[in-house]
Amino acid sequence: MATSASASLSKAVKQQYMELPQGDKVQAMYIWIDGTGEGLRCKTRTLDSEPKSIEDLPEWNFDGSSTYQSEGSNSDMYLIPAAMFRDPFRKDPNKLVLCEVLKYNRKPTETNLRLTCKKVMDMVADQHPWFGMEQEYTILGTDGHPFGWPSNGFPGPQGPYYCGVGADKAYGRDIVEAHYRACLYAGVQICGTNAEVMPAQWEFQVGPCEGIDMGDHLWVARFILHRVCEDFGVVTSFDPKPIPGNWNGAGCHTNFSTKEMREDGGLKAIEDSIERLAKRHSYHIRAYDPKGGLDNARRLTGRHETSNIHEFSAGVANRGASIRIPRSVGQEKKGYFEDRRPSANCDPYSVTEALIRTCLLNEEGDEPADY
Repeated sequence: MATSASASLSKAVKQQYMELPQGDKVQAMYIWIDGTGEGLRCKTRTLDSEPKSIEDLPEWNFDGSSTYQSEGSNSDMYLIPAAMFRDPFRKDPNKLVLCEVLKYNRKPTETNLRLTCKKVMDMVADQHPWFGMEQEYTILGTDGHPFGWPSNGFPGPQGPYYCGVGADKAYGRDIVEAHYRACLYAGVQICGTNAEVMPAQWEFQVGPCEGIDMGDHLWVARFILHRVCEDFGVVTSFDPKPIPGNWNGAGCHTNFSTKEMREDGGLKAIEDSIERLAKRHSYHIRAYDPKGGLDNARRLTGRHETSNIHEFSAGVANRGASIRIPRSVGQEKKGYFEDRRPSANCDPYSVTEALIRTCLLNEEGDEPADY
């Protein structure tokens, strides 16, 4: 199994230094999304005291020419703190700081999708939109081979691995457990985890989160997962179809509801939303992966518990549909629905914004409205 060289460095030696007192100073790790729309970057600065809110955190900058975000001749980019979490790696009082990125002219970068998402969320705040996202991922060795798979060949076919127990069924549980506890410590709204259908594939769920919090919490949960995997010397992949052939892809199923949907008789509002979504399928497919639908085309084939990317469908308890209404929601006539189309590498700001635009702002057509 190919693991990174740094994973073999002595963690016991490192721990000696991590236990040294840090006085009144605080380490704040600033995190941002790079120019790929998928990669995360980070760097740390020292603060003189523990920040109590976002307002206590200074703006910062970085070299955007090294993150696919600008050319070298005008490369200063601004980091604007947006959400703060406890740091599970350095522990209290240290912080993780999720940032928005602005260009030299203070305009958002192309991959800063948080700005418009926040604007749209603020417009519908009185409807209390809740989201829950189910993040699937695959653990790989540093050579790109799925963790625990035989080096020349494949494990046994799918069947025993989903929610599996045992060394021959669950590949890499230590990473899952470490990530779960680190998220709880950080204050991320992680609400569950399970082994997935393909061996070395797992899922964690984040939510319910209201409005912009969904994107913030999912991005920080992803960052924590990358860091945990780094410590173990392996790689996490959010590729929607990491292994071609008869193996399940990886999605980021998104559960959505409003105050009206959660109240008695809310099924009507759910059905109205699904009707609007049916008329805007191509817009949502473009918003649901960072390559405008190209990544998802490898996953949404109509097989392996997916719908076909070219067709919209909805059904109760149907995992082969674009939109699934849970059985309990059909019975209680209120609750939420699940959009099964977003890919594992989607930007949650883009996904949640698209749902709000179509379901609550009643937008139509292939382009988002400008507010």
